[in-house]
Amino acid sequence: MATIGGSAAVESLIETALRDQDHDGTIRWHAITMLHARGDLETFTAARRLCAGDSAAERMLGVDILGRLGFVDRSLPVLRFLAASEDDRMVLYSVLIAFGHLRDRRALPSVIALGEHVDPRVRYGAAYALPNIMGSPPDPMGLAALQRLAKDPDDDVADWARLGLALSTGGEVDDVGGQILDP
Repeated sequence: MATIGGSAAVESLIETALRDQDHDGTIRWHAITMLHARGDLETFTAARRLCAGDSAAERMLGVDILGRLGFVDRSLPVLRFLAASEDDRMVLYSVLIAFGHLRDRRALPSVIALGEHVDPRVRYGAAYALPNIMGSPPDPMGLAALQRLAKDPDDDVADWARLGLALSTGGEVDDVGGQILDP
């Protein structure tokens, strides 16, 4: 693991998150949540360094921290760089989820481009992000990308895109059973 260069508390939380090999693991996300709660520049700097890490696990952790930390103006360039240069599909998925959480329209070109990705998990991330960043009224290019994803051969991608279209255009959404709509 790369040395992050932060305080012992930040380093410890990062090490804890990296030890949990499950991307959706409870221990990993507890550590990430604690880093989000810090909401400080030290945590941002550590996350940004992770985004340049040697391993996909480091880069994905950095992205997952940036996605809900705040610092939108500082995080977007890092995430957009990764969106254009990253090869790992799980890192790209995390980038797209982070874009969705940051809710900034400036991510739209990156998300539209990744909506054409060969991997369905990446397209799923794009379908999640688009309704969150298209703005109001929705950007026409974003809507067109979401409409393409609604016809995706992967059912999960298509379903999420159709939900996003309904939410973005003020349409009716069938019963979602009170579920939290967050991947």
